[in-house]
Amino acid sequence: MAVQTSISEGNKDFSRIPKDIGSSQKINRVSLTYAQGVMRTLKQNSLAMISLAFIAFIVLVAIVGPMILPDYQKQDLLHALEAQSGAHWFGTDTLGRDVLTRLVRGTRISLSIGFIAETINLVIGIIIGGISGYMGGKADMFIMRVIDIVVSIPQMIIMILLLTVMKGSVGTLLIALCVTGWTGLARLVRGQVLSLRENEYAMAAQVLGASKWRILKTHLIPNCIGPILVNYTMSVPGAIGAEAYLSYLGLGISIPEASWGNLLQMGTDQFPGALWLFFTPAIVFALTMLAFNLLGDGLRDALDPQMRR
Repeated sequence: MAVQTSISEGNKDFSRIPKDIGSSQKINRVSLTYAQGVMRTLKQNSLAMISLAFIAFIVLVAIVGPMILPDYQKQDLLHALEAQSGAHWFGTDTLGRDVLTRLVRGTRISLSIGFIAETINLVIGIIIGGISGYMGGKADMFIMRVIDIVVSIPQMIIMILLLTVMKGSVGTLLIALCVTGWTGLARLVRGQVLSLRENEYAMAAQVLGASKWRILKTHLIPNCIGPILVNYTMSVPGAIGAEAYLSYLGLGISIPEASWGNLLQMGTDQFPGALWLFFTPAIVFALTMLAFNLLGDGLRDALDPQMRR
């Protein structure tokens, strides 16, 4: 009796809450799709967002800039090697050409080569890696041995040999960058497909009579999009850097056409007498490479479900 009395007395300190089925079943957290979750995580990464804004700005300059500043080959020998001024914001080169105008033109050439080359490598790598991973057996063994042979030869040697034999141009550079550039992505896609093809949804599609190409295109490749996108973002600066390196050596884009590589080469020839010729393209080149790598790191974290909060 004493225990029951103490319990009844203790209940006076509490009030009964009425039942509200609607409130108990209400979902307080907003439901997000996969893409919305990725964007939310990416927006929380300030470095990745700054890098994305910088890349968007550089791409906009590459598209619109040559239309506003078309005279990138205009020479003025009376104003050769002039430092920064109101008429020439980034100075002039050895032939009196405006460095800003040539830098804008070079940005278009270098970014175009990087994006086009890696897009071609993306398509080739997805097709070959997907077929190798899903078919398996002798087809997989044959494709992987071919990739091993191609990878065993350094990519830079292949590009230098091609550019030595063929005339240096945008088309030649694209061929040189795409000869072996697809192998890394092909291996990545193959590994992803090998791990996904045994999942229930792929086996169910096969039981229902879906063709191998349909299963690969509809069920397997879309589930590899995260690693593929990160690899693409990381590979674009590699292609841009390769173009700049080859043009710097005189094997890529040649003067009077402008690219980051031959602008750096001209700046090196005049170093340290005309510092603006070297540091202007060097700073833009370095910031672009850094922005792509920081964006790739942010995408990798955002696309990984274990990293998203």
